[in-house]
Amino acid sequence: MKKTKEHMDESILVCVYYGPNGKRLIQRGCKIANMLDCPLYILTVDSKPFDDLDAEKSADIEKWKNLANEHNADEFIIKDNEKRPIHKVIAEIAREKNITQIILGQTAQSRWEQIAKGSIINSLLREIPFVDLHIVSVARYLKNPDRHYEKGVRAYLVKEADYYRLHFKHIKDVEYEGIFFKEFGTDFNNGIFKFMIGSETLQVQVEEGNVKELTNVDIDTSIDSDDNFL
Repeated sequence: MKKTKEHMDESILVCVYYGPNGKRLIQRGCKIANMLDCPLYILTVDSKPFDDLDAEKSADIEKWKNLANEHNADEFIIKDNEKRPIHKVIAEIAREKNITQIILGQTAQSRWEQIAKGSIINSLLREIPFVDLHIVSVARYLKNPDRHYEKGVRAYLVKEADYYRLHFKHIKDVEYEGIFFKEFGTDFNNGIFKFMIGSETLQVQVEEGNVKELTNVDIDTSIDSDDNFL
């Protein structure tokens, strides 16, 4: 039996998408919900039916479900086979659950895309103007028990033949912009490049300044003591 929440006038909705940033978003939501002692809901939206998702995406959903259970979330909501714009779905759930605060990952849209199409943030503000929005940026620190990385710096990937080359200055042929985490104790640009494709956050391996393939590397993104929740 779940503990009755003291403050039902507040309610948190965490919106997660595939990739390593989902865990960080849920952690943020749990932190705020515990502080406020209020209901917590976790939402993921996909245009495909749940049964058609690949193994990696299905694994992400299972991880989120486990996190939701660990933190006593009130409900984990999956909206699959969804053809409506994502902001419409989020707004619908927000109204149904009387949400007062929504937590989202950093938008993947460029400034020009936001001007041309309108950002999801602006769309949500029009749909549900009285809900507070928390935007969580890509973490600038990576940690795990086996390998350690320096503080992340802005970097870019440029396509060259069958691989990508890491650059630290923006040039016209840039394909991806993100954060590079260099391994401690190396003279070469070895480490992890973290960036976004569409709405998905990816972490890929960098070896001597090159990325051979855009395959996600499963490395925990921890939150440092100076990376505040509020």
